[in-house]
Amino acid sequence: MKGYLIGKKKPEEDSNRFSKLSGVLMLSAWGLAMVVSSFLFLYLGYLVDEILGTTPNFMLGSFSLAIGLCVWRLYKEAKKRGLGL
Repeated sequence: MKGYLIGKKKPEEDSNRFSKLSGVLMLSAWGLAMVVSSFLFLYLGYLVDEILGTTPNFMLGSFSLAIGLCVWRLYKEAKKRGLGL
């Protein structure tokens, strides 16, 4: 009576493949968020530096802040999902 599964994959295999893709998609989304936010904060820091005349200070500070916040949020998300980081 196992003839009904011919050509079909078992449901366990599909759920396992989905969970692997879910992790990859989460990391790629966080990577994109990290790149976008770091460039945004870098640009805002550059604008503040141009206004105040303090060339690299706010630019580097805001860039470090963006990277730190993204890593912190990524850690919280991984801890919530139980990825063991």
